[in-house]
Amino acid sequence: MRKRIVSIIVMGLILVPFLFTAVSAKTLKIGSMSPLTGPYAADGNDIKNGVLTAIEIFEEQGGIPGYDKIELFAQDTACDPKQAVAAANKLINLEVAGVIGAYCSSSTIPASATLDEEDIIMITPASTHQDVTDRGLAYMFRMCGRDDDQAPAAVKFMKEALGTKTIFVVDDKTTYSQGLADGVIKSCKAMGIDVVGRDHVNQGDKDFSAILTMLKRENADVFYMSLQNHSSGSLMAIQAKRMGLKSTIVSQDAMFHPNFMKVAKDSAEGIYVTYGHTDRTTASYKEYEKKFTAKYGEIGAYGTYAYDAALVLLRAIKTAASTDSKKVKAEIMKMEFDGASKRIKFNKKGDSGSSYIAFIVKNGEYVPYWTPEQGVIK
Repeated sequence: MRKRIVSIIVMGLILVPFLFTAVSAKTLKIGSMSPLTGPYAADGNDIKNGVLTAIEIFEEQGGIPGYDKIELFAQDTACDPKQAVAAANKLINLEVAGVIGAYCSSSTIPASATLDEEDIIMITPASTHQDVTDRGLAYMFRMCGRDDDQAPAAVKFMKEALGTKTIFVVDDKTTYSQGLADGVIKSCKAMGIDVVGRDHVNQGDKDFSAILTMLKRENADVFYMSLQNHSSGSLMAIQAKRMGLKSTIVSQDAMFHPNFMKVAKDSAEGIYVTYGHTDRTTASYKEYEKKFTAKYGEIGAYGTYAYDAALVLLRAIKTAASTDSKKVKAEIMKMEFDGASKRIKFNKKGDSGSSYIAFIVKNGEYVPYWTPEQGVIK
């Protein structure tokens, strides 16, 4: 705090000096990490915009005492592990109080190790690989669900609701998609579903005719499409329909995005995807939805989780009256409240869990179709 003595001069006369205090503005810095460019940019920008929405609403509700504003420093990881580590180091140098991110598990895992070395809290809204929280890092949290929750739920759905006896699984070799595919295969074997094929495509592929020809020949009941992003999924769905693939297509949370249906159009109809259940009738969701859509348009797969992750961080800092990571973590672990995405409470690993359900694409919308508790929704 700086003090200055100022004399006011009026009409050539020097009046009595007076003392005033100049208060320097104080900014709370937080970071986000996600792919803002490249093939995953739609999901990455949803994450950034979800955090910005949380900041806006939080500041409207009074902000954090001692801070004039909350500023987001959004970093582009491009889903590249090396770039993610570089982004983490940049945020460390900026002295952020916490980080929301990243998107790809292959980015979150190395970046979180870097941030953990400096005791910086990281909350991922999108990385589902179990290793994200299973490594036991002190300041790693996850807002979305886990692969080892999603995979068994998906197989239970396929077995009970679709009567699946045979399945063919395809992934794109990413940490996320391959890990989820492995989990699906493991659960299929446990539930008596015959895995008649397992193959891979590469990120960035445009022509899937070779693998779809193999799929058509095997004629499995279900084609499980485990891909990192909806762009590839849209193309694969279009080509599968053109080829006359008879297998029912089941996919995962990465396909739960408006752009998947916008690109695939009629080819997306009848495809099933698993994703965490969100009650869109709650006051928390409606407040978030109104603010987000007014400024950024349609809500993608991970915007809501990013919003809740940012709220968790900001609430914890405010309650702790500190940015000290130990104090903030202690407040996070005490939390239990209704976020926009779900009821939020973290376990000892740093996971908040997710109730995976199956949606069907119907008339260009994701329609809830099945839950583990209810079965097929009537």
